[in-house]
Amino acid sequence: MSPELDLDLQLATTGDDLPDASQFAVWAAAALTGHRSRAALTIRLVDPEESQALNLQYRGIDKPTNVLSFPFELPPGLVPEADDPIADLLGDLIICADVVRREALEQGKEAPAHWAHMVVHGVLHLLDYDHVTDPEAEFMEALETSILGGLGFPPPYAEQDRPEDS
Repeated sequence: MSPELDLDLQLATTGDDLPDASQFAVWAAAALTGHRSRAALTIRLVDPEESQALNLQYRGIDKPTNVLSFPFELPPGLVPEADDPIADLLGDLIICADVVRREALEQGKEAPAHWAHMVVHGVLHLLDYDHVTDPEAEFMEALETSILGGLGFPPPYAEQDRPEDS
C-alpha cells in the first residue's frame, strides 16, 4: 500500500521540462513504501546559484549539486503524539534542475528516469540511508535499483558514477 504523502513542491527555477507534482509524489511515495505510512515532504526545484550556495553552506563544497537532503529534526524535548501532523514531517529535498538535466544528457538517461532517481535517492537519505562506506553504498544502490525498477525505470547505476549529492 502506498504511503499517504503531503507534498509541497516549490518551483524556484523555470523550465517547460520539469516533472509535475504528481510525478514527484509517485516517486517519493515509492521510496517511502515499507518505511512510513504517512509523510510530509518538501521538494524545492532550484537554479544552480541556490544549489551552489546551499551546498557551500551545508557541505563546504563550492559548486551546484543534483540533490541535497535536509531531514526534519524535532526540537529537543518535543515528543509528538502519533496523530500529531508534526510526526509526519520528513524533511526537504533541494534539487537543481540544471544539474539533473546535464547529468541525464551526460549519462545517456531519459530525463524522467534521472529525476525519479534523484527523488528516490534524496528520500532514502531522509530515511537515514547513506553511502559513505562501501557496504552502505552497495545496500543503498540495490534499494534504489529495486525501487526504480518497480517504477519501470532501468537500473540507475549502470556504467556511471554515484550521485554527488548529500
